[in-house]
Amino acid sequence: MKSLQHSLLAIILPLIFTLCANAESGQFLWQTNSAGNDIHIFNIDNFELHSRLVVGADPHGIAAPDDARVIYVSLEANGQDNGEILWIDPQTLKIKHRLKVGPEPHAIATTPDGLWIYVPCRDGSYWIIDAEAKKVVTKIHTGGRPHNTQASRDGRFMFLSPMGDPQGVTVVDIQAQHKVVGFIPFSDSVRPPALSADGQFLFQHIDGLNGFEVADVQQRTVIASVEHSTNLGWFMPFNRFGYITFGGLNRCHGLALRPDQKEIWSTCATHLSIHNISDPSYPQTHLLTLEGKGYWLTFSPDNQYAFIALASLNKVAVIDTATKQLVRYLSAGDAPKRNVIVELSD
Repeated sequence: MKSLQHSLLAIILPLIFTLCANAESGQFLWQTNSAGNDIHIFNIDNFELHSRLVVGADPHGIAAPDDARVIYVSLEANGQDNGEILWIDPQTLKIKHRLKVGPEPHAIATTPDGLWIYVPCRDGSYWIIDAEAKKVVTKIHTGGRPHNTQASRDGRFMFLSPMGDPQGVTVVDIQAQHKVVGFIPFSDSVRPPALSADGQFLFQHIDGLNGFEVADVQQRTVIASVEHSTNLGWFMPFNRFGYITFGGLNRCHGLALRPDQKEIWSTCATHLSIHNISDPSYPQTHLLTLEGKGYWLTFSPDNQYAFIALASLNKVAVIDTATKQLVRYLSAGDAPKRNVIVELSD
């Protein structure tokens, strides 16, 4: 009997050690490349490219639950009748499931527990997916061009920011069977949002403003309009494309709060504006110039770095949040846009 046990241990223990050795740990930047077919994954410990994962046509949105057990990715598949949502194992980098959704899904969001995925599609609706059952359970019609999505940290509410005529954000109670419970009007078509960790304030990029507006979530009203000190050019209100200059089109399209909730960072064209959020006037404290136009930004969970996708240059800018200095550029794929940091343990 003991001989059999020893034989089994001799077989099993090396397998366990092999599995542990192959398990990844640390922080990784997942960067979608919206005009390509792949995702670049960077190890934040050394800023090296860890993997290039081919996923399909036009990967755009990306989201992950707090435990990072799975990564959700939206494939726009531009010009096709349907896009897709992917379930990816961050350890093996295998695509575990694919689900067809509406046309051209953009910036998806998941609840912190990863149980629900909200998908903005070009058919005027947000598609809501039960992530465990891997099926669409309902749709919420907002009108306009569903584009951006933001989940509250407590997992209770989802904020839907469609571009176009709604000119506002739809508030959904996830726990009340995805019931629409409010609407926050803004002064123009909305773009990327950012939500305070306590869920009290919604910061929103909008067309026609070189800056952002701030809404009180409970009151459903805008309480501040904050302008950056930069000049983006001449605004084109008739088509909402943004600001036009001799150097091309400019607009604000990247907004995020530092995890420590001390600052809000806003990318508008080649400008990065940083504002203090402890002061109700939201004063601008820093201004940086990027090599290219910023399109999306995210922070490492430890507050140390900000990562800004520069779609026109196929690069990601890495900024030290303490010194406000550029650390380096990371070479990504074709038109990098949305990104997310995931932290893996062995």
